[in-house]
Amino acid sequence: MDFFESTDGVSTRNTDLKSGAVPLAERMRPDTLEDFVGQEEVAGAGSPLRHLLTGDENLRSMILWGPPGSGKTTLAHIIAANTRARFVVISAVTASIKDVKQIMEMARHGLRDSGRRTLLFVDEIHRFNKAQQDAFLPFIEDGSIVLIGATTENPSFSLVSALLSRSRVYVLKQLDDDALIRVMRRALEDSEKGLGNSGVSIEDEILRQMAGVSDGDARRALNLLELAVQISPLDPATGKPLVDADALRQVLQREHLVYDKTGEEHYNTISAMHKSMRASDVQASVYWTGRMLQSGEEPLYVLRRMIRFASEDIGNADPQALAMSLAAHEAYRILGSPEGELAIFQLAAYLASAPKSNASYVAEKKVKKEISATGSLPVPMHIRNAPTKLMKEIGYGKGYQYDPNSADGFSGQDCLPKRAAEREFYTPGPHGFEREIQKRMDWWDKKRQELIQKPESDLT
Repeated sequence: MDFFESTDGVSTRNTDLKSGAVPLAERMRPDTLEDFVGQEEVAGAGSPLRHLLTGDENLRSMILWGPPGSGKTTLAHIIAANTRARFVVISAVTASIKDVKQIMEMARHGLRDSGRRTLLFVDEIHRFNKAQQDAFLPFIEDGSIVLIGATTENPSFSLVSALLSRSRVYVLKQLDDDALIRVMRRALEDSEKGLGNSGVSIEDEILRQMAGVSDGDARRALNLLELAVQISPLDPATGKPLVDADALRQVLQREHLVYDKTGEEHYNTISAMHKSMRASDVQASVYWTGRMLQSGEEPLYVLRRMIRFASEDIGNADPQALAMSLAAHEAYRILGSPEGELAIFQLAAYLASAPKSNASYVAEKKVKKEISATGSLPVPMHIRNAPTKLMKEIGYGKGYQYDPNSADGFSGQDCLPKRAAEREFYTPGPHGFEREIQKRMDWWDKKRQELIQKPESDLT
């Protein structure tokens, strides 16, 4: 079973925090809320979470939702250090339902024998399936455990409602650059666990650049800082490490591919993928898709962009494009990484090779422009809803023709407001399935003209 526990309420992570073998990010993990940088709304002075830590009886189950490196695990350790509860940590990536039930029974016996609750921290709790999540419920109900779940996924979609209703959700935000700089400065100044004894020299601008490429992730920022110090040359004047722009470039190269999810490189790469699919360049499309995934982009973000592409750039030229996009999204949601990423590559090739049309996109723009210009035009009387006698008496629904009962299944009735009756919003393109849609629309238009030309006596 992949979990650890403590008997005194204090985390049992590596206690030799002065050892260089322990990563800087782990050595610098805060032990108190006073040292916890960022997330003032959640953990700052006067926050509800602060109140919960005033006594064990106040502690309630919670879900910590936030991006990587925002402090979810650190916050769980700080909470544990402020309680008398037995602290147990598991990862939803490796733990099974058997493991969960074993821990729950241990927690129940512990409460019965010693009166101490178990504080259970579940990292990446969204990876547990419904049955595994449901296993917590009776033990939360009887007070055996206080659950702290950490997730990078929206709890509304990734966690069962019963578990959510028994937990308070705290939303942790991506750390801004100033917060990341404070985290790195603290590591540079700490002589006991940090880099204070190294005498490293580093300019504020270099720290700000490190913060900028860390995507709000404190762990990544500290990893960058530690690696930069390790590979930097010694300053001839001081004999101490000098972290300059050249050292930063080497760090970023060693860190694999340069990819700032919130900066220019992010937008350049997503633009390259999008435009390659639009150009029907299958090879480039799968390449840029791989670049994004291998550089650490969130796969679900890539899939969201592809779903949008399926409607914006393909539309009805290939109606299966949207269905394929949603299927790939579901496949990844079920499989996760790395297995589910194959569905993303499959989708990239499909979208790139599909016929292209922006007719739906253009129609959306035309409709919005029309509505802005003409406002809330009244719905024609014959297609209004008429659920009451009064509505029928004043003409709602009068003259409506039920198309399935009409000749050829087509009544030819007008459904646009009069002021917009001559407008054309959607014009199918000449490629793919939209050619068939154009044929159908042409046929309807022909039938409509025939009905208009018929004598009124023939229509009754």
